[in-house]
Amino acid sequence: MPSAHARPSRPKALHVAMAAVLITAVTATVASARPHRTTQPPKPGATATATASAGDDLNNPHLKDIAQQLVSSAENSSLDWKAQFAYIEDIKDGRGYTAGIIGFCSGTGDMLDLLEHYEKLKPGNPLSEYLPALRKLNGSASHAGLDPSFTAAWKKAAQDPVFQQAQTDERDRVYFNPSVMQAQTDGLHALGQFIYYDAIVMHGPGDEPVSFGGIRAAAMRKARTPAQGGDEKTYLAAFLDARRAAMKTEAAHEETDRVDTEQLVFLRAGNLGLKPPLAWKVYGESFKIDS
Repeated sequence: MPSAHARPSRPKALHVAMAAVLITAVTATVASARPHRTTQPPKPGATATATASAGDDLNNPHLKDIAQQLVSSAENSSLDWKAQFAYIEDIKDGRGYTAGIIGFCSGTGDMLDLLEHYEKLKPGNPLSEYLPALRKLNGSASHAGLDPSFTAAWKKAAQDPVFQQAQTDERDRVYFNPSVMQAQTDGLHALGQFIYYDAIVMHGPGDEPVSFGGIRAAAMRKARTPAQGGDEKTYLAAFLDARRAAMKTEAAHEETDRVDTEQLVFLRAGNLGLKPPLAWKVYGESFKIDS
């Protein structure tokens, strides 16, 4: 089980109506404090201008796996991100249960999206009976209709390859694909794509100041993206400055290690391709990826 210290809460409350908006714009409609997100698969928008080759892009399977290991080091104090399919706990952040490989939350809608997808793939699965309760819990930290058996059912379902596929599908649809496509449009290589991905995992999509879109907008007020003719390292430094500032506004994000002792380490080394070996620290723990 991850430590509470190693897994700070993420302000996923401010989500947009469609995650696909991230690909073409940083504008979105935020309906309420924790609205259910009716996200749709990303749609083609502006043409990507990144100069990264196929081997210097997070869509490269090896680099995508590295990105998952980096996220897991901060989210779960482990590089073994595949071990997190069964993870579930209430981390007392006002979002109910947090679970799975990307921290799906019972109170923010993305867990409901996940279970509805799982139901389509495998009707009558071990989590089917909890769908009515999850539909009522959006925007709430309540466990009503889930306890006392939901966590055990989640862990049982996590042994099912179909549920594992459902988790990776929703991770890609809501978080990975929109952030990577936006990074490509902004002209960023693998490191910048990972920086965007990690930000959307923690902060969620949206255009509020502490959301991914708000952070990106703040960065663009300070520096031009490579697609706009700017220097990539300068822009990414501005993005990380803006992210750190957003994190500092929330008590749950007082420690900014995943920026300061992870992503900035790679940026200062000029490792825009996110090429191993990689060594970093998060919340006092040291990690290394050799290849």
